[in-house]
Amino acid sequence: MWDGINYESESAAKENVDEYSKDRFETKLIEEDGKYFVYSRRAAAEVKIEGNR
Repeated sequence: MWDGINYESESAAKENVDEYSKDRFETKLIEEDGKYFVYSRRAAAEVKIEGNR
């Protein structure tokens, strides 16, 4: 998911990538037309399925 911010510098974007990584997110830093975009995702730690048994 895109974090919604257009970063003007790679260093500013990398700061946020580091913060997301500390919180156990997978991250991707993309550069396009001189702007930087941070995408992140985190898988659910546990999936619980409720149902009638």
